[in-house]
Amino acid sequence: MPDKAVHGLKRIRNALGYSYKGLKAAFKNEAAFREELLLAIVFISSSFYFEVTDVERVLLVTSVLLVLVVELINSAIEAVVDRVGEEHHELSGRAKDMGSAAVFITILLAIYVWVEIIII
Repeated sequence: MPDKAVHGLKRIRNALGYSYKGLKAAFKNEAAFREELLLAIVFISSSFYFEVTDVERVLLVTSVLLVLVVELINSAIEAVVDRVGEEHHELSGRAKDMGSAAVFITILLAIYVWVEIIII
């Protein structure tokens, strides 16, 4: 049986295409992602106006980007749960709630990093 796995540059190109499709889908279908992306642009841009060390700037930027990463994961969880079925199920609700909690904790982390570095 021939090996049909894609290797090398074609695999990388395919992966980039899938990533682009995922970002496009999140932007089109997820209001929370659009809102967080707008805030990310504002906060990341503003991080370059503060007189902070390079390490502090990295922390400011990555804390904001982490919110977007976790939102993408949460959206993926919600899509899979919705694909399985629209009827209410305790485990489906738990999965969605936990994904939402992960986003919330990441937002709290970003707020903490920004307050600690910029304000305190």
